[in-house]
Amino acid sequence: MGNNKPSSLKFAILTGTGAFIAAVFFSFFSEIVLPKLQLIMLSFLSLLIVIFVGIIFDMIGIAVAVADEKWFHAKASKKLRGAGQSILMIRHAAKVATICNDVVGDICGTVSGVFGVTIVFQLASGRPSWDESILTMIMTGMVASLTVGGKALAKSKAMVDSQKIVGTVGRILAWFETSTGLNLFALNRRRDRRR
Repeated sequence: MGNNKPSSLKFAILTGTGAFIAAVFFSFFSEIVLPKLQLIMLSFLSLLIVIFVGIIFDMIGIAVAVADEKWFHAKASKKLRGAGQSILMIRHAAKVATICNDVVGDICGTVSGVFGVTIVFQLASGRPSWDESILTMIMTGMVASLTVGGKALAKSKAMVDSQKIVGTVGRILAWFETSTGLNLFALNRRRDRRR
């Protein structure tokens, strides 16, 4: 048990650092790049993409937490692409959920709020007659409803189709590893073999 503490602390530090870098990047994008977009539709599209990414990663985090590892062992014995990656994700469900739900999900939630405010400023500067406070309320309500409604649908989907979702992500990870030559789970594979 004591051996897990340094590993957990290292993971927490790496996760926190990654979250900080991602948040700074997206804040830079929303403060510098987004206001310069002339087409308001591009700003809305950027906002919708961020919300969608948050919803998808939330769904993946939940699916990994509830998926059955035994189902993928049968697939791995048949050499099904991505089955090994799926098993490792389930075995390390707490870390996967932290990355998907807490890091990506929370960053997307924060960034979508910042994007919403930026869009309000764009609308208000283009149409001075529009009330900025009303625009802010409408934008806040829209972002909240899309995020909460989307995550509610994603959660129920993840509970019902967890194996399919985890299998799909496993295949994507397998394709990524094959294409790039990077082994995302190398360290975890070595640890799992020792068990």
